[in-house]
Amino acid sequence: MKRYFKSFLTLGVFSLALANYSCIEDGFDTRVATEEETTSSSKATEALLFGIPAQINAEDADNGHYRWGYGAIMHIRDVMTGDMPIVYSSYDHFSSWETNKNQGKTYAIGQYIWNYSYKLIQTTNGVINAVNEETATDAQLGMKAAGYAYRALAYLDLAQMFEYLPTDGTTSTNEDKNDVSGLTVPIVTNETTEEQVRNNPRATRQQMAEFILSDLDNAEKNISKLTISSKVMPHLDVVYGLKARYYMWLADYANAEKYARLAINATSGSVMTKADCLDKATGFNTDIKWMLASELTSEDSQVQTGIANWTAWMSNEAQYGYAAAGPMSMIDASMYARISDTDFRKLLWKAPEGGALAGQESYLDEAFGASLPEYASLKFRPAQGNVEEYQVGSATQFPLMRVEEMYFIEAEAAAHQDAARGQALLESFMKTYRDSKYAFSGTDIVEEIVFQKRVELWGEGLTFFDIKRLDMPVTRGYAGTNFYDTARLNTTRRPAWMNLVIVQTEENNNSAVNHFNNPDPTDCYTPWKE
Repeated sequence: MKRYFKSFLTLGVFSLALANYSCIEDGFDTRVATEEETTSSSKATEALLFGIPAQINAEDADNGHYRWGYGAIMHIRDVMTGDMPIVYSSYDHFSSWETNKNQGKTYAIGQYIWNYSYKLIQTTNGVINAVNEETATDAQLGMKAAGYAYRALAYLDLAQMFEYLPTDGTTSTNEDKNDVSGLTVPIVTNETTEEQVRNNPRATRQQMAEFILSDLDNAEKNISKLTISSKVMPHLDVVYGLKARYYMWLADYANAEKYARLAINATSGSVMTKADCLDKATGFNTDIKWMLASELTSEDSQVQTGIANWTAWMSNEAQYGYAAAGPMSMIDASMYARISDTDFRKLLWKAPEGGALAGQESYLDEAFGASLPEYASLKFRPAQGNVEEYQVGSATQFPLMRVEEMYFIEAEAAAHQDAARGQALLESFMKTYRDSKYAFSGTDIVEEIVFQKRVELWGEGLTFFDIKRLDMPVTRGYAGTNFYDTARLNTTRRPAWMNLVIVQTEENNNSAVNHFNNPDPTDCYTPWKE
């Protein structure tokens, strides 16, 4: 390993010294800039706006190498599903999420999710607060719309992660004897005062839904005025895409289908081809075909850490990164086996020895590729295919929204209304873009659509939401599993660990949240043994 690799144990296993630290003490001033400082200058507003994609990639590596921004939150969600086994390693800073350990309110790992997410919201609030619609230019109105879109994204993520839904491991009645069914998170806007923040209850599903829809409607109203073409900025297709995700969360399938199709029709992106996906230099690290992306440059602090960034964790071939040091990401063995051999996406993972596709994979370094474990991911390539220089390999892009997701939302939403129509949409997409020989022969078309979506979006942080909203079980323990021993957890419905717990510091500083937290799901399940 390069000298940039620091070997220390996961900080997430340690309990915080829980003093009075919360979003309030984290500088949570909703009025980030004065109107005079921003409305007079589109450039000033633009600088605030670009603070949002900067926050997407903000890192706090000095306090833990799992703290590398939105991409780390995506990875946390993925390892909580049954789709992404990780090779056992003492270097794995995400192991608590993989094994359902340390999920209570007193642990640093939960503190990071909470603080990071509300810091992102604070950044969006700054943009929204900065633009007075009565005096703003069209360009500033477009920027404010982008702020609304990003705030909606942040709250939609939080609502789905923290909303309490029924599980087989906990009940909705918490240790304080309060029923927390359907409660999400507190809403903090650019108009929320510190006094309100200190007595700010968890929003109900309905309250949160109304708030998010208001943001999305505000975004849609002026997003066409946004003149910044970069893929780190949301445009109309992304606003439609967020509405499609939103309506899926609410099981409003008619509207989910409608907005997924609007996103498809509005996007400047396109479906990635086989050549795009499997390219050794640009595979899943180039945003030209995506709807919304994160972009890292060699100057970004994440890249400068050498190891606390997307590529270091998600690209097994980056030989300077954490993954190459041990905790490599893999696809679940049973999931891999279910993918048709004629589906080119199966080449995004290393085939097991003797498998039909063994030897057909392409590696950036053949010798290193030969050493990878079976089922290891080849999906996310380091930038320019550079596996040795972190300044180059980690200066990459990763997807926050792709049009492929919209095709699957459209198909699933249609299937909930009319199974035959949903099947026709799935088969059309699969035969056109992924597997010309594809044919569905099962009985549960919704489950099949979600499975193909899981394959498509593997590693992109979205499967968590589908498993949780559809009340699907997670199965990691079975004969032939490639999950390590203590991660072999099986559930009969959505896992208890998918109802994330609010951190104690928020309880300490927000009296309305105190006594209304989610039950601690830690160790609700016993690992499967052969």
